[in-house]
Amino acid sequence: MSYLIKVLAILALCTSISVSADEPTKAADIYERMKSLVGVWEREGAKNADFNISFELTANGSTLLELWNYKGNKHSLTVYHLNGSKLMATHYCPQGNQPRLELSSDSTINDISFNYLDATNLKSLDESHQHYLSFKLLDLPNKISRSEIYFSKEGQKPSTLTLVRK
Repeated sequence: MSYLIKVLAILALCTSISVSADEPTKAADIYERMKSLVGVWEREGAKNADFNISFELTANGSTLLELWNYKGNKHSLTVYHLNGSKLMATHYCPQGNQPRLELSSDSTINDISFNYLDATNLKSLDESHQHYLSFKLLDLPNKISRSEIYFSKEGQKPSTLTLVRK
């Protein structure tokens, strides 16, 4: 009987170790996958060059920048980085607020989503702000889908872009 208890205890310990070890690795693995976005992207089927999104690494590869460019001007910025075992996204919006989002626990290496955590310069959740962000990376290296939802007192405003590498 004591042999069975020892085996069960060892199995329980191994299971708890593998679960806690997967959490930080998952965010780090997803961040590594997101690094493959580096480059310039445009809307699929776009006829003009007025709009593009570029991704670039900075801070010795520890930070990924997403820059929206419209008619030659920088429009908005989202910064992705690890915070311990979590992957964060901070969106610097042209509206002047800065929502912080955190990697969703159901994210996978090809289906990445972020949920609202908090924000700076946002007086109320009734003000328009990015509340959700996701990427579908199934067609990398040349095509991705990027979706976001803005929340405000008027409700939710979802949008999706299909982007191709320029």
